Amino acid sequence: MNLTAVKDENEIMERHIEDSLALIEPIRSSYLEHCGNSWENLRIIDVGTGAGLPGMILAIACPGWRVTLLESINKRCVFMEHVAGVTGLLNVQVVRDRAESLGQHTEYREVFDVAVARAVSEMRILAEYCLPLVRVGGLFVAAKGHDPQEEVRQAKKAITLMGASLLQTHPVKSFSKYGQRTAVICLKDGPTPRKYPRDPGTPAKAPL
Repeated sequence: MNLTAVKDENEIMERHIEDSLALIEPIRSSYLEHCGNSWENLRIIDVGTGAGLPGMILAIACPGWRVTLLESINKRCVFMEHVAGVTGLLNVQVVRDRAESLGQHTEYREVFDVAVARAVSEMRILAEYCLPLVRVGGLFVAAKGHDPQEEVRQAKKAITLMGASLLQTHPVKSFSKYGQRTAVICLKDGPTPRKYPRDPGTPAKAPL
């Protein structure tokens, strides 16, 4: 279905599956330390999940998690629904929409324990996509490369405007040949102002 440029099975395992699995430990440790006593029954949203990475992998590995896969492109949603059906996953919900629209939807706004995003956009845009969906006291976890410090620095204003703060940049154990990975973790300190997220397309065109 041309969902990813990577075709080789071993490379898919290294570049996509292992990278996705590597997010579990920073989510677990950060949530237990800052958000609650239990991490087995989290409600998670994967923003811009694409082919279900990392959300579908997290749902398989952590069956107690309730995972919402947010994607705006229909063929990717059809693929993920097929995968969920074939594997018998009951803890996955596929939602076809844009993050800017979902963030203003009462059913989804500020209800998730954790929002994750991988290979979607730069941090200052991701903050506006993801943090309006996270409950106060929850986490936003962005999967980034080996040196995201400048990108994170530029995103601090956007993170603050969304009612959050930068918690830590967590080195991620990855066996991928693409090198060290980093989980950028933000804590939602207070509610996001109602004007965010802005209209679809605006965050990418005019980052905060």
